[in-house]
Amino acid sequence: MPIDPKIALGAELPSREFAWTASDVQLYQLGLGAGARWTDAAELRYLDDRAPQVLPTFATVAPTLHETEPPKVSFPGIDIDLAKVVHGSQEIVVHRPIPASGKATSTGRISEIWDKGSAAVVVQENTIIGSDGAPLWTARSSIFAKGEGGFGGERGPSTKSELPDRAPDFDVTTPTLPQQALLYRMLGDRNPLHSDPEFARAAGFPNPILHGLCTYGIVCKTATDTALDSDASRVTGFRARFAGVLYPGETIRTRIWRADGELIIGASVVERNDAPVLADVRLSFTD
Repeated sequence: MPIDPKIALGAELPSREFAWTASDVQLYQLGLGAGARWTDAAELRYLDDRAPQVLPTFATVAPTLHETEPPKVSFPGIDIDLAKVVHGSQEIVVHRPIPASGKATSTGRISEIWDKGSAAVVVQENTIIGSDGAPLWTARSSIFAKGEGGFGGERGPSTKSELPDRAPDFDVTTPTLPQQALLYRMLGDRNPLHSDPEFARAAGFPNPILHGLCTYGIVCKTATDTALDSDASRVTGFRARFAGVLYPGETIRTRIWRADGELIIGASVVERNDAPVLADVRLSFTD
C-alpha cells in the first residue's frame, strides 16, 4: 500500500541541518526574475552582494539548496511515484526576517492525510530553528497524489475562498522567461517534470511546466513590490493553493486587493484567458 495512514499520520520527519549564503539568496531571487529593473534601487536590494533582503518564500528552497537528485515522495507509511504527485498548497509564516546568510535546523511531521477518492492529499509541517535557538519560520505544505486515494480516510475540509467583488487595487502582469524552469531548478528542485519533455508528457502535460514554487515566489515578489514598496521585511506570511499550471514564457497576471493586515491575491495566465494558476492567496504583513 503506497499510503498507510496508521503509520503516516503524525509521523515525525527526519531532522535536517542546513545553511545558506547571500549568494544563495541572490540566486533564488534571480530565479524569480529579480533584476529585471536593473537600475532600480528598490529592485537591487534583492541582489545586494553582502546583505540582500530576503523574500520569505526563500524558505521553500533553503533546506534543499543545490540538491541534484530528483526528490522522492517517501515518508513513514508513504511511498508514491513522483510522476503521480503535484504540489497542492504552500504556506510560510516567518517569525522574524530571514537573514541573508545563516544556519538552521528543520524538524517536521505529517500533520494530515485526506482521502479524496481518486487521489490523496498529504500535509506536512516543518519548524525551522536558527543557530541561535530562536524560531525562524514555519512551513506547511500539501501534495496531491493522483490515484492514491480510496484508503478509507476522511475527505478533509474545503479551503476554497472567493476573491472580493470589486475592482482590484492593483492589477500587474509579470512575464516569465522560456528558460525560467531551467534556471529555477538550479536551486535544488530537479523534478524532471520541469525540464524533461518526455517525462512531462508521460505525466499528462504537453511540455515541461514551471515549478509551482517558482510561480509562488514570483507572485509574492510582485505583491511585495507593488503594494509594500519592495520591502520584504514587512511580509510575515504567504500562502497559496496551486490551482493550475504555468508554462515557461507565459505571463502571470496578479490582481491584488488590500484588506486589514493582508493582501488578497488572484494569479492567472494571461495567454490562456486568465486560467487560474494560484488560488486562495493571502499575504500577511506589518505596517
